[in-house]
Amino acid sequence: MPDGAEALILDLYRRMPSVRITDMLLEVDAALGFTDAFTHLRTGAPCRDRIGLLNVLLAEGLNLGLRKMAEATNTHDYWQLSRLARWHVESEAMNQALAIVVAAQGKLPMSRVWGMGHVSIERWSVFPDSAAWRSHEHGQCQIWFCSRPQAYTHVSDQFAPFACQSIPATVSEAPYILDGLLMNEVGRHVREQYADTAGFTDHLFGASSLLGYNLVLRIRDLPSKRLYVFNPDTTPRELRKLVGGKAREDLIVANWPDIFRCAATMTAGKIRPSQLLRKLASYPRQNNLAVALREVGRIERTLFIIEWILDTDMQRVLRSVLTRERPTMRSKMRSVSGGRGKFAIARQRGSTTESLGSIY
Repeated sequence: MPDGAEALILDLYRRMPSVRITDMLLEVDAALGFTDAFTHLRTGAPCRDRIGLLNVLLAEGLNLGLRKMAEATNTHDYWQLSRLARWHVESEAMNQALAIVVAAQGKLPMSRVWGMGHVSIERWSVFPDSAAWRSHEHGQCQIWFCSRPQAYTHVSDQFAPFACQSIPATVSEAPYILDGLLMNEVGRHVREQYADTAGFTDHLFGASSLLGYNLVLRIRDLPSKRLYVFNPDTTPRELRKLVGGKAREDLIVANWPDIFRCAATMTAGKIRPSQLLRKLASYPRQNNLAVALREVGRIERTLFIIEWILDTDMQRVLRSVLTRERPTMRSKMRSVSGGRGKFAIARQRGSTTESLGSIY
């Protein structure tokens, strides 16, 4: 950070006028109408209780909980907020509302200073979860468990989080990278996706190229990776040790119609890319479609590795981008004020409901 930058930041912060967060939400909604995305689950009608809906969103964003929010406001009780949360606030509506805000932010002149919105960066945060317990009905045994929800977010180069997903912390985030890009129109404008090593699979490289996205990944064990070429015999002698095999062009050609249908299905939103990629990877004996998509991914991965080795600017940009996101993730975790920064589990006998507030 340059000398004097911290003092400049504090000076700019002092110049900003103080405003209530509720007034700011009302002003933004009056200009954009993002609350129209929270329609009734059964009738599809927009929510008429705008103040109550904003109270629910604020409770979710601060991880405060509906009961504490009902105690803090004099306009709604707990049951009114609970009814609004049950019938209007769900993940798809939250992502649609977020896309409306991000699209408006991208039209501001200041946002063009940071980028054009054609680059996406991954951001993941593992939040601690308060321990919950259940008592056995016929004994004194208490079973304690603790889960750690993971928020996987896509952030544009304009510093706007346009998609957020809650996934288990024990799974790889690789299948979920394309989900966020296809979740709304903002992600469809993206051309490059920056991610860490956990996003590295051949199936992901193949699916990304079919959907028109350029993956830029940091591969830690790069020396152990092998290249795949169409004709190993024509490879220079100095590079033959790097070649792992021959790309099966005939298999790709034979299964190209099915591969194209898979790409069209994902683009149309009929199936999430993560569902398709997990399905292809779970076959005990991989079928021809899974192997063909893997071969496409191997070719794309080979091209990326060659470009990565030759392009030092790409290495520098990816390193700086991923390093820049680390303090942002820590600040997001500290901003969760409710529940001492821990996400609670609903204590309903016979059911366990995980609640992950949308703090982005």
